[in-house]
Amino acid sequence: MSDGIGSADCSRRGFLRRFTLGAGAAALFPLFSCDANPGGKGGKYFKSWERSEALPDAEKLGVALVGLGSYATYQLGPALQHTKFCRLTGIVTGTPEKKDQWYRRYAIPEEHAYSYETFDRIVNDPAIDIIYIVLPNGMHAEYTIRAAEAGKHVICEKPMATSVADAEAMVAACRVNNRKLSLGYRLYFEPHHEKVMRLGRDEIFGPVREMRGDFSFRIGENPDVWRLDKELAGGGPLMDVGIYAVQAAIYTVGTLPVAVTAKEETVNRELFSEVEESIAWELEFPGELRAHGASSYSRGANIHHAAASDGWFELEPAYGYSVVRGRMSEGELEFPRVNQQALQMDAFADHILNGAENRVPGEMGLRDTKILYAIYEAAETGKRVALEL
Repeated sequence: MSDGIGSADCSRRGFLRRFTLGAGAAALFPLFSCDANPGGKGGKYFKSWERSEALPDAEKLGVALVGLGSYATYQLGPALQHTKFCRLTGIVTGTPEKKDQWYRRYAIPEEHAYSYETFDRIVNDPAIDIIYIVLPNGMHAEYTIRAAEAGKHVICEKPMATSVADAEAMVAACRVNNRKLSLGYRLYFEPHHEKVMRLGRDEIFGPVREMRGDFSFRIGENPDVWRLDKELAGGGPLMDVGIYAVQAAIYTVGTLPVAVTAKEETVNRELFSEVEESIAWELEFPGELRAHGASSYSRGANIHHAAASDGWFELEPAYGYSVVRGRMSEGELEFPRVNQQALQMDAFADHILNGAENRVPGEMGLRDTKILYAIYEAAETGKRVALEL
């Protein structure tokens, strides 16, 4: 999720007043096919999982966070103090007070602290190699494209974009500018979820027959948060947190869905005048496998369950930043806690430095954007929508 803009600057009016969402024209970019060079610093080639020690700071890739809301403040900033192959070297914020706070906490020099008006000057900053977009969803495309055009590699928070055209433009911009693009899919690096991938794909309990995922929370009664603004959010709980349940269904079995049906429900139409309150969907996979998903802003849920021919496994809570618990028909799934964000960012740095696999590339975000909007289409039309992924 774009987990973040803090309370001081999270209102829909504030964002619409201060920013111009001008990425639409970039959707005209053609999708070129080209290979990006590993690039990077240091010249030391290694796989992150084969090396325990960190690189010296001078050899780490510099990361600038764009948008200093709650996710950047409480997750990404602290995580960058524990990364082995990248480090925090810059910030972009529209709030001068936040610039001062981050300077006091992380000693970010003035020359590496940017506003949205001075963002494009980042092209001349050699201390910044990666730009991490942590803005509301509707701003992802614009700043991803501008970052790529500034010659920087990009991590974009999920969901990738608020239209398929914007997601395509983001992938195209990074290809044209020979830059790497990754998504903030942190759970690919969480050990319970990695175990779920092995259990499902290797058919440890036989073929998976059915899955169920639900990620929901109560958003509160404030109508002026950006998550309720369709232009900034792109949609409601499906875009915000339901995407986790969609993702989990796919990576559990390692295959892509072929169709979807869905139903939307909104009771409080005064609060949810622009985005859905609740939504449920069914992803159809090849054969008889079905994945039932749901997400809501008016209740709580946090589960991923898979039933196979000879057993079952589940995570609950499934999608948290720190606490993930799992069990299966043969017993508990017990793994130590990890810093998901630190592992995610280090994996991307390893990809840039050494050509290691990009486990969560921009193309994956484009694929998921197509699925999310197919779910909305199915809910709106009441019809089964085929997926061409």
